[in-house]
Amino acid sequence: MRWAIAALVLIAAGAIAAPWLADAMGQDPFGADLLGRYQPPSAAHPLGTDELGRDLLLRLLYGARVSLSVGIAAALAASLVGTTIGIACAMLGGIVDATLMRLADGLIALPSLPLLVVLAAVDPAKLGLPRDIPAFDLARIVAIIALFGWVSLARLSRAVALSLLRRDFVLAASALGASPMRIALRHLAPNLLAPVATAATLSVGGTILTESVLSFLGLGIQPPTASWGNMLANAQEMVFAAPLLAVWPGAAIFITVIACNVIGDRLQRRG
Repeated sequence: MRWAIAALVLIAAGAIAAPWLADAMGQDPFGADLLGRYQPPSAAHPLGTDELGRDLLLRLLYGARVSLSVGIAAALAASLVGTTIGIACAMLGGIVDATLMRLADGLIALPSLPLLVVLAAVDPAKLGLPRDIPAFDLARIVAIIALFGWVSLARLSRAVALSLLRRDFVLAASALGASPMRIALRHLAPNLLAPVATAATLSVGGTILTESVLSFLGLGIQPPTASWGNMLANAQEMVFAAPLLAVWPGAAIFITVIACNVIGDRLQRRG
C-alpha cells in the first residue's frame, strides 16, 4: 500500500507543480514547435516531445491535473448523491424506497459505457450550453460519469443505514424525540463515512479509466487541453513510428488506476 500512496502523492504533486515546472523549464506545454517534433528524451525534454513539438513530461503533468480532478470530483459527486439517496430510502421506505431502488436496478442493467458515449456525444450548443470551454468540458464529463456512479453507493448506503436504524443508539435517539433530519445527520451519516469512503476510493480508478476512454474517443476533454485519454488518441497513428507517445500516458493511467484500487482494497479489508 505504501508504494500506491507514494505513487499517487508523486503524481498529484507533479500535477500541482506543473505550471511552476513549465516556467522553470522555459517550455510551453500548449504551444507547437514543429522544428522540435518527436525528439528523444534529453536534458531539455526528459520524456521527449510529441507530434507538435510539445514537451511530453509537461503534457503528462497537465493531463494528470485533468484526470485526477475528474476522478476525484466524480467520485465525490456520486458519493454525495448516492449516500443521500441511500439514507432517504432507508428512512422513508415505502414507495420512495421502491421507486428509487427500481431506478437503481434499471441503471445497473443498462450498458453504461455505450450510454456514456451517447451522452458525451451530445453537442452542448444544441442544448443552449457553452462549448469549447475547458472548465465546462470537465464539469460535463464529471456530471455524466456521476449520473451512473451513484447507483452502487446508494445501494451500499441503504444497506448500512437499514442496519444502523435497528441499533440501540438510533432507537434511543428516536425515543428521545430526535427528528429524522437529526438522526440522518448525527447518527447515520458519520457511521456511513468509512464504507462510503472506501467505495469512493475504489471508484476513482474506474472513473479515471472512463474519462480516458471518452477522451480517447474524442468525446471527453478536448485539445489543446491535455488529458491522458486524448494524448493516447493523438498517439495512436504514430504508435510504431513514435511508441513513447503512447507508452507514457498509458503507463500513467495504469499506475494511477492500480494505485487507487490497491488503496481502496486495503481500506476495505481494514474496514
